[in-house]
Amino acid sequence: MICVDGEGLGASRPNRPLYADVSVTVSTGDRLGVVGLNGCGKSTLLRVLAGAAEPESGVVRFGRGVRIGFLPQEPVPAGATVREAVGGGWEAAAVLERLGMGALVDAPTATLSGGQRKRVALAALLAGEHDLLILDEPTNHLDLDAIAFLEGWLAAFPGALILVTHDRHVLDRVTNRVLELDRGKGYVHEPRGEHHGSGYAAYLAARAEREERAAVTEAKRRNLARVELAWLRRGAPARTAKPKARIASATALLASGPQAAARSGDLGLSMGTARLGSKAIELHGVAFAWPGAERYLLSGVDHLIEPGDRLGLVGPNGAGKTTLLELVAGRLAPTEGRVERGTTVRIGYYDQVGATLDLSQRVRDAVAGPDGLVTPDLNRLMERFWFDTDAQWAEIGTLSGGERRRLQLLLVLTAQPNVLLLDEPTNDLDLDTLRSLEDFLEDWPGSVVVVSHDRTFLDRTVNEVLALDGSGSARPVRGGYAGWLAERAAGPAPTSATRAPAQKAVVAAARPVTAPATKAGSRTPSTLRRLIGNAERDVAAATTERERIAAALADGDLEHTELARLGHDLASADARVAAAEEAWLALAAEAEAAGLTV
Repeated sequence: MICVDGEGLGASRPNRPLYADVSVTVSTGDRLGVVGLNGCGKSTLLRVLAGAAEPESGVVRFGRGVRIGFLPQEPVPAGATVREAVGGGWEAAAVLERLGMGALVDAPTATLSGGQRKRVALAALLAGEHDLLILDEPTNHLDLDAIAFLEGWLAAFPGALILVTHDRHVLDRVTNRVLELDRGKGYVHEPRGEHHGSGYAAYLAARAEREERAAVTEAKRRNLARVELAWLRRGAPARTAKPKARIASATALLASGPQAAARSGDLGLSMGTARLGSKAIELHGVAFAWPGAERYLLSGVDHLIEPGDRLGLVGPNGAGKTTLLELVAGRLAPTEGRVERGTTVRIGYYDQVGATLDLSQRVRDAVAGPDGLVTPDLNRLMERFWFDTDAQWAEIGTLSGGERRRLQLLLVLTAQPNVLLLDEPTNDLDLDTLRSLEDFLEDWPGSVVVVSHDRTFLDRTVNEVLALDGSGSARPVRGGYAGWLAERAAGPAPTSATRAPAQKAVVAAARPVTAPATKAGSRTPSTLRRLIGNAERDVAAATTERERIAAALADGDLEHTELARLGHDLASADARVAAAEEAWLALAAEAEAAGLTV
């Protein structure tokens, strides 16, 4: 059954088109992911396909009697309480529990945070009966358990689905088609060959092929232009009998150019970092309770964040991850214990809600700061963050959610911090910006503390994990994020009664403690974990390169000179693998001597 059919759809912003002549049909069983750069019109298109907005051009047809459930980016639950908004049946109660809202079933919806409202609205959709679900960033504000539940629920949903999400795991598992909005056009990608049922894999492959074709076309155009230019220059100056058609062709070739890139250059994240001394952040017996609360949200947390650390904070919603970031940033004061910051520490806090953004302010004024002076350097900086001339003059309130997040990131990095605190940094960012941020963090010299429920982002950016269990405890997990996942798969996390003393990150009572002393010249556990994580990546990269060269050598149709070169390259790759493995073994031995398990 056809659920919705959009034909020739178009939309624009003031002084800026979003997309034009986009056509898409969604039938029962379709799982359509919608991807594209921030500000390209994904949320606008979803509102049009849901019937919540009229298209500027084109037409939308809905299947007879089709039941549509729509989750916008910032929903307003229908009902005075959570129970009224979702319903009173067992299905509603079960979904609320899986989405982390079971304890708030009788809470007034007016008192809920933005993330809680979104979870309530999502629960109402999942507990209802629909033929078509249209979901805009449904994984925002969900913890990892809730995302896993949602992923499984959507995979089993018998109806049709239209989905915008930054979560690459969800896109890969749930979608079987992808609609890409790119430079005002729509491209529908469907799996074929080795991509099986994944719409996301089909999109990645098709995008790469399109870019390769564009590169080949541009190379041909340049070559033809050079030939035509040489032909024109060979004629005598007085000669005027050249065929007019040939001259027109040459002029057109010389005047034309490749299709403008969706964005000019890469995201310009590197803009300097203040020097970070030997001390970053130390937490000693930190406890925190909200005024009037009956229990501590965090209790007795001890942890050292050293220069160069990549720390991920994980745990269920409500466990205190954002609160811990606020304590590290100095926005909150601990109820007990202390937070020590090195004298050279300069913190950049990329918070979850963009609390510092004034929605009535223009982008260029926000970047200029109190002085209000927009220099040529600031103009270039905004362009490096993909804010062109029109976007610079736009009010922040008119930007898409992803564009606001990108502006927020720009404002944080312009202060040149050496400690970055990132609270759900992947929310609302497009996939290209996410990849740029991951690449930036890989080489950034400062310390990073991340709260995220994006599995891909955590896997690529952190090598240490501090797990919060929701009862006040926070403990380091061996093996980083992968170790935490393996531990959860194996069973319940160890309790304070069974945990070895060397592995405790929390004491039973909230009290100040002294950081453990280290031997002169020895490396701390967090430094060892970070170095071991780097060594593991080096081994993996060297092994991959060796396998690539070995596969090339297996090709029987090679000239002797190519065989000799590849043989030399393989010997060098073997040496790099051996050196990387030796470095890992040395670090593993050092960790074992220090009582750590790798």
